[in-house]
Amino acid sequence: MKKAMPHGVIALIKKGGENMLGVIVNSIAIIAGGIVGLIINKGIPERLNKTIMDGIALVVMYMGISGALKGDNALYVIISICVGGFIGELIDLDKLLNKLGEYIDEKLTKKNKEDKYNEKNSLSRGFVSASLLYCVGAMAVLGAIQSGLSSDYSTLFAKSILDGVSSIFFAASLGMGVILSSVAVFLYEGIIALGAGGISSILSDIVVTYMTCVGSLLIFALGLNMLNISNIKVANLLPSMFIPIILGIFNII
Repeated sequence: MKKAMPHGVIALIKKGGENMLGVIVNSIAIIAGGIVGLIINKGIPERLNKTIMDGIALVVMYMGISGALKGDNALYVIISICVGGFIGELIDLDKLLNKLGEYIDEKLTKKNKEDKYNEKNSLSRGFVSASLLYCVGAMAVLGAIQSGLSSDYSTLFAKSILDGVSSIFFAASLGMGVILSSVAVFLYEGIIALGAGGISSILSDIVVTYMTCVGSLLIFALGLNMLNISNIKVANLLPSMFIPIILGIFNII
C-alpha cells in the first residue's frame, strides 16, 4: 500500500505553489509577448522598431532614476556597488551569462560562420539583455518578496503586463532569446519568493529601500547599454543588489 503524503508536506507544497503564482504569470507573459513579437517581426519596419526600442530604453532609464532617488544615504549605495561589483567580477557573471546564451544559441540554431558573430541577430544577446532587464530592478525583487511573504501578487502582476508588452518589441528586434529569458525570470523570482519567508526578519524597510536603490541604478545602466551609450557589464554588478541584506544583518543600516 502506498503511504499517504503527510499533511504538513501537502500544506508546504500548496503554500509554495501559492507563492509562485505571480512568478508563473510573469514568465508566461514574457513567453506570450515574445511569441507575438516573433510572429509580427517581419511586419514591423526596422526604423519603427528602432524608434520603439529607443523609447523603451528611455523609459528604462527613467525607471532607474526614479528608484535610485529613494535612498537618502549614498554611502550605502557606494558600498553595495563596490562590494557587489568586486564579487561579480571575481565570478564574472557577465561571461557566464553570455556563455549560457551562446550554448543555447548553438543548440537551437544553425549558423554559418558569417552569422555566428552577427551580434544583432544573436540569440545570446537577446537572452542576456532580456534576462537582465526583467530580473534587475525593484519590481522583480519586491514583487517576489511580497509574493513569498504574504501571497500578494499585485506587483508581479503589474510587472507581467509591462514585461509582456516590452517582450513583443524585444523579440521582434532580438529574436528567440527574449522568450528563453522567461526561464531566468522564473528561477530568479522563484528563488526569492520561496526564500523570502526564511529571511523575512532581516528584510526591514530600509534594507528593501536600498536594495531598490541599487537595483534601480543597474536598470539605469542597462538603459544606457540599450542606447549604445555605454557597455557596462550590468550582470557583474548583480550581487550589489543583495549587499544591503548583509549590511542589515550587521546593523550597519
